[in-house]
Amino acid sequence: MTTIVARTLGTDVVEQAAAGDQAAFARIVAAHHDDMVRISYLVCGDVEVAHEAVAAAWAIAWRKLRTLREPERLRPWLTAIAANEARRVAGRKREHRHHVVELEMAASELDAGPGALARSQAGADVLDLRDALRKLEPSDRALLALRYVGGFNSTELGLATGMSASGTRARLARLLARLRSELRDD
Repeated sequence: MTTIVARTLGTDVVEQAAAGDQAAFARIVAAHHDDMVRISYLVCGDVEVAHEAVAAAWAIAWRKLRTLREPERLRPWLTAIAANEARRVAGRKREHRHHVVELEMAASELDAGPGALARSQAGADVLDLRDALRKLEPSDRALLALRYVGGFNSTELGLATGMSASGTRARLARLLARLRSELRDD
């Protein structure tokens, strides 16, 4: 995964950006912005908060890029910053943000047969997963986002979270068990 950055941008672009080259940094932003937004959204569950977190993450990345010792590790470094900022911003806004999702179903959908029921069930499954994820702490959602959206392995997760690789694997196993239990139809 880390070699993707080297192939698409090259470590020279990272080094140029670290030296203050704004055009090189703009190329980095273009290459990684969408991933950072996706991960931030999974952490906080709010599009506006995710964009706010990513904007803050880019400011941090610009200031600290010269401290990145391994340019080929740019993607994990950036997404970890985004996840941390999403946790921080979500924590600040958590107390007054509640989302209500209203579902409308036309009478024709009720009479449409088993296919419509299956589509409705798939939509309900998505809402159940979204609800189960919202019940997790932002740090837990960040770990899941980095693993399953960011593609981090346990070593990279450990570096991003300050935990050991085995600690991240154990924590992920507990989180997945919790989600399975939450989603199980009893």
